[in-house]
Amino acid sequence: MSSTIVNPAGTTRVLSIDIFRGLTMVVMIFVNELSDVRGLPWWTYHAPEKLDYMTYVDMVFPFFLFIVGMSMPLSIEQRLKRNGSMAALWLHTLLRSLGLVVLGLILANAEFCDEARMGMNGGLWCLMALIAAGLYLNVYPPSKRFPQYGRVLRWTGLAGVVLLLALFRRSAEDGQVAWLDFSYPEILGLIGLSYFAVALLYIPTRRWSWLQPVWFVLLVGLCVYSTAERHAFANRLPIYIWPFNNGAMVCIIMAGVLTSKIFLDSAVETSVGKKMLRAAGFGVAMLIAGWALTPLGISKIRATPTWSLYSIGAAVLLFTVLYWVCDVRGWSRWAFFARPAGANTLTTYLLPDVWACMATAVGFTYLEHHLNHGWHGVVRTVAFTAMMLVLSWAVTRAKIRLQF
Repeated sequence: MSSTIVNPAGTTRVLSIDIFRGLTMVVMIFVNELSDVRGLPWWTYHAPEKLDYMTYVDMVFPFFLFIVGMSMPLSIEQRLKRNGSMAALWLHTLLRSLGLVVLGLILANAEFCDEARMGMNGGLWCLMALIAAGLYLNVYPPSKRFPQYGRVLRWTGLAGVVLLLALFRRSAEDGQVAWLDFSYPEILGLIGLSYFAVALLYIPTRRWSWLQPVWFVLLVGLCVYSTAERHAFANRLPIYIWPFNNGAMVCIIMAGVLTSKIFLDSAVETSVGKKMLRAAGFGVAMLIAGWALTPLGISKIRATPTWSLYSIGAAVLLFTVLYWVCDVRGWSRWAFFARPAGANTLTTYLLPDVWACMATAVGFTYLEHHLNHGWHGVVRTVAFTAMMLVLSWAVTRAKIRLQF
């Protein structure tokens, strides 16, 4: 059975996926910067851990997970077309997941750098580590004059990352010198581990489409069980040993895989109208299921089933609209501001962190004490988001594209 994935025009480029990803990046940059602004309505922040509600801010991370799942079938099939080796595919999957975890650990540990022991503050260390990682991850255009320059820069970057990780030191709670704190690998690390968990299920069974819904139901069931039984095994195992965690993040990625199959699997001959109807039904069903599970709580921080299912339902319905607008009707110019962020995602994700590291490295603290309250802070946040989008466009034009 063929697994080739195409859009209605018969190409492998699906505008709605890039635009969905780009819009998610725009909102992510905005809400991350807005989190430092005080005096705004409750719905502009993450919901507190102990309260049972969620805001639009709590849906940004799930949307990112969802689009990872949507892209997975397409990227895997394209990679297998270029190289049919399953060993190469698994190596790529492992390295991609590991790379995201390493980037996440760099970002998560920067604030804990012991300047006295390292001879540099956390901002400078993180900035140098991100630059080194960028050298390794950048996709270099071919050069006839210097054909090996890309390989040299990549190996230089990798050596830089290894050296900077080896130099890292922090003070543990008991005052003793310690290395990296692995307890929280930041958002990128969580994405990498969840991606690997879904790959373990999807890659071996990708030709049996009926199995993906089964995996999804089982993952939701794991989330329900883990939330209801606070001492369930999934809550006790380290995420590095059990990347499925409590099932919440992984089921969101698998929902993206299912949605991708609905819209983009050429093996299923279905009209656009039927695809949209199926997707809309899936999205509404997720919202109803989330509502039915509200007794277990509604929380991003606690990763409850309702948070996952509400986020999945909203993501599916939004993507359905974008698919009709962008791929069916061809109306995509309106999303010009988000397209570079959607096509050059990892680079765009890291740009605000690069900015923050530079500010910390040079001791720039003005914005920590100014323009951080009320509408002044909102204006600052909008300006910062626009600046990051312009930078994303500029680095994309300069052919700087980080990719695993």
